[in-house]
Parts: sequence; C-alpha cells; structure tokens
Amino acid sequence: MNVLVHLATALTGLALAVMLLVLNFWRAILYLFPARVRVEPDAPGDQMNLPEDFEPVAQQLQALGFIPLGSHEEKPPLRRTSLSYDYAHPAERVFATLHRGPDASPRLYFLTPLAPEGFVITAGYRRPGLDIPGRYRSGGLPDASPERLFRAHLRRLEGLSPMGDFTWEGRVEAGRSWYRGLGQKEIRKQNLTGLLWTVAALALVASAFLGGRAR
Repeated sequence: MNVLVHLATALTGLALAVMLLVLNFWRAILYLFPARVRVEPDAPGDQMNLPEDFEPVAQQLQALGFIPLGSHEEKPPLRRTSLSYDYAHPAERVFATLHRGPDASPRLYFLTPLAPEGFVITAGYRRPGLDIPGRYRSGGLPDASPERLFRAHLRRLEGLSPMGDFTWEGRVEAGRSWYRGLGQKEIRKQNLTGLLWTVAALALVASAFLGGRAR
C-alpha cells in the first residue's frame, strides 16, 4: 500500500512539474538568452496584410500623420513567430507598431530610438514601468486612444535626443537593437517568474527521481 501511495505522489509531482515546464520553460530560456529573439522583415508597406480588426487603429494612426512601413516577424526561442505591423511619423521621429496580445486582441505601442543608445516605449496596455535616466523609458497607458498615447509619448521624449532611420529597415534594426541591448533588462524583469517556476519544476523532477532511487 505504501508503495502505491509513494508512486501516486511521485506521478502527481511529475505531472505538476511537466505542466509548469510547458507553461514556463520558454520564459526561462527568454530570461537567460533574450538576444536570441529573431527579428526579420516580412512585407513592405504596400504589401502588408493587415488583419481586419487592426484597421480601425491603423486608420487613426494615419490620421495622426503616420505612414505604413511594413510588417516584421519576431521569433522567440521555443515560441511561434509573431507578426508586427509598423508605421512611422518621421517628422516627430516616432515608430508605431501594432501586434496581437496574449488574448489575441490588437495592441499598439510607440517607440523612439535615442542617441547614442536608448529607447522610449509607450504602450497602450499594461507594461512594467522602467526608467534609466537619459537612456530608457518604458511604460503603458492601458486602453488609451492612439491620439492620447501618441501625445503622451511625445511628452516623454522631451529633453531627450531621438535618433534613427525612420524607414522599414530602420524599424527592423531598432527591434534587433532592443533585444541585443537595453531591452534585455525589461525582458528579464517580465520573465523572472517564469525562470523561478522552471527551477521549481526541475526540482520536482529531481526530487521524484532521487526519492524513487532512495526507496
């Protein structure tokens, strides 16, 4: 009877560990290797296949003076490729990017590279706030309209030095630069919990095997 109880306990622990690994292992990999996110161009602006539910936000962006640049792919390790749809306002030196959130709804954020190396990011959804004076500002205004979000982004640029090539190629390179550099701090902040759950899952697996050998 004790053997059956121990076996049931071990199997329950293994099942929990597997579930935790499925949910969190990719986050642990992203925490450890954020620069491995692959950013590649997808289609230029005149061939961009914008989803129908993105159209209302895209129209509001164009009314604000943004022009379509194109779409790009982002491929984290162990995850599917996601598509982002990019716009630019060269006069204000701002990129706008539309993409799908975890709930599949359209999301919008504005991005401006800074000289010599830095970024300002203002998102229309919950995003952890991070401020490195003169180099990095990131945060969100959940459910803000594109116009309100744009004005907030411009205010956050005051006193800083925007830089960059506000073309499709420039947007793709900005994405790569973010993953290689200052974006890594934010990625690790977002995925620390995933790393901790992965460690806990591996500890459960080790405990189940070592416990079985001890018996």
